[in-house]
Amino acid sequence: MALRIGLVGLPNAGKSTLFNALTAARVDVGSYPFTTIEPNYGVAAVSDRRLERIFDIVRSERSVPATVEFVDIAGLVKGSSQGEGLGNQFLGHIRNTDALALVLRCFEDSNVAHVSAQIDPVADLGVLDLELMLADLATVQRRIEKVRTQAKARPKDYAEELQFLQDLEAELNRGKRALLSSLGDKEREWVLPLNLLTVKPRLLVANVGESDLPEGNELAKAVCQVAENEGARCVVLCARTEAELTEWPDEEAAAYRLELGITEPGRDALVRAGYELLNLITFFTATGSKEVRAWPIPRGTTAGDAAGRIHSDIQRGFIRAEVVPFDVLDSLGSFAAVREKGLLRLEGREYVIQDGDIVHFRFNV
Repeated sequence: MALRIGLVGLPNAGKSTLFNALTAARVDVGSYPFTTIEPNYGVAAVSDRRLERIFDIVRSERSVPATVEFVDIAGLVKGSSQGEGLGNQFLGHIRNTDALALVLRCFEDSNVAHVSAQIDPVADLGVLDLELMLADLATVQRRIEKVRTQAKARPKDYAEELQFLQDLEAELNRGKRALLSSLGDKEREWVLPLNLLTVKPRLLVANVGESDLPEGNELAKAVCQVAENEGARCVVLCARTEAELTEWPDEEAAAYRLELGITEPGRDALVRAGYELLNLITFFTATGSKEVRAWPIPRGTTAGDAAGRIHSDIQRGFIRAEVVPFDVLDSLGSFAAVREKGLLRLEGREYVIQDGDIVHFRFNV
């Protein structure tokens, strides 16, 4: 299953334009609020030169990159948690994402309306955070009522969970987001089924004008400072330029980016930030002449669990994993040379997959 990132922001922050840039889609983009009503879904391939190199060595029929699914969601406005604008729809859709990319308007354009009198991305972020916290507060309060009902028959069984939920309610009331990193294993078991919005990993996207590239402007710098303060990632890009360049030939687009001082497409920067946000790595499989494929997995995944990422039968019938690091194959130029030098390792089910490993699973079912 692909990583799913929700693009979140106020109306006209540039979410749909960025979505078009990321996925080469052609969704409606307007200068008025709520151009997006229903969520748009699109898949972006993860650019990885290692996959291209393995494909060249193996000469397979096709290569299949890892992917990230982006969801362009209706704009959030003040009062969304109480149903203002398209709030209820919005909040429902973002509960189904793995992470959030909060798109903040850092560009001036008199032709594009803004929900407030002046462009202030930090204030906009405050609106987004408040609405997410209010929505989570309502979710927690509903859970508290349910636990209280269950506790009537067995108060001792639910005492700890009820106290935790009440503490969490108090934190949200004080304007503090719920953070998984601060929770123990038991608390995580109570929180994860609630699918809280403020628990989701997030990154901030400063959407600037083309003339502000590559470093961004003072508004973007303020956004990145907020991100640094909370330990989040910040990506500075111009969504309009990135969307337009998807229609250009690759070589011309790359040359124009260099003129702007940009070393890579905004899509690649955002995808990489998403990978780092969720602590993902990539391993590869090369099944003879048929296919070379990239697989994203959480860092720390064992060979047995990585096999299940491909197919449950491979995990169930796991015998061993034949592993070669990408750098070894890259330097030697063929699997035959790897075998000749005795550098193809045999690993068991508990081996922890490393970023760039090329793995062939032996199994029997």
